[in-house]
Amino acid sequence: MAPIVLVTGADGFVGRHLVTALNRVGWHVRLAQRSSAVQSSNLDVVTGLDLGPSTNWQSALKGVEAIVHLAARAHRSARIQQREKELYFSINVDGTIQLARSAADVGVRNFIFLSSIAVNGSATDGRQPFSERDTISPTTIYGRSKAAAEAELARLASKGSMVVTAIRAPMIYGGNAGGNFQRLTFAVRKGIPLPFSMIHNRRAFLGVENLSSFIAHRLSTTVSSKFDIFLLADDQQVSTPEFIRELAYASACIPRLFPVPTTILRVPLRYLGLHDALLGSLEVDTTKARATGWRCPLTLSEGLARAVKQ
Repeated sequence: MAPIVLVTGADGFVGRHLVTALNRVGWHVRLAQRSSAVQSSNLDVVTGLDLGPSTNWQSALKGVEAIVHLAARAHRSARIQQREKELYFSINVDGTIQLARSAADVGVRNFIFLSSIAVNGSATDGRQPFSERDTISPTTIYGRSKAAAEAELARLASKGSMVVTAIRAPMIYGGNAGGNFQRLTFAVRKGIPLPFSMIHNRRAFLGVENLSSFIAHRLSTTVSSKFDIFLLADDQQVSTPEFIRELAYASACIPRLFPVPTTILRVPLRYLGLHDALLGSLEVDTTKARATGWRCPLTLSEGLARAVKQ
């Protein structure tokens, strides 16, 4: 029988792509998801398990060899994060550790945690790219909750035999992605003029296929360290207007960019909570991930081409 991997958040954007990728390389995937809708009777699905500090994972973990933990309270506006601070920590920290402790107790050997580059900080303007060696500097409730979960996972891993991997990802794009990528794709396809051609930054992005590839690689690799952190991104790190042009080409559209000085854009984008995402630089050093022997299977152009076709 194929080894069983439990994927939390399996019905989310990343989860749906990852489930397909892991099935392809021979894993039996057990889906832990919020929705009770099951598309096929052949799927191994568990529902009704809210991510929290007292969740009973016993039945879901039966026979499980590895876990990929994607479920989380997602990044939202700063105002919402501040209002829901306790909820962020209850789900992203307490809920994660409850799952990890339950997994360790039943002998799960491998636990992969999808963290966020927000643990490192929000921008790399005027400094070197983020790396695993940095002193962390999260600036949001979401980032702090992911950092706290990493710290607790590291402590748990040091006391047992379960190997824990944390993956800090920048913006993840792909077919059926939501958030800023969905909004940007809509604008490009509708031919909405965007005032970003004078932005000169560099940002890391991560195609969901590249993320899934690294997770599959990590699950198949024998490692000696109990706890490890990897920063992950596509090989190409580009400016905001370059990303929009690549997205437009992938969508067979003309990129409609026009010049507005960044000094004028700062105030409205800060008000909308998009200042760092559009104007700031966020570069990532992926040397450590590549040192494992893994390589991005898709370029940025190839990843965007797949994203807009799904």
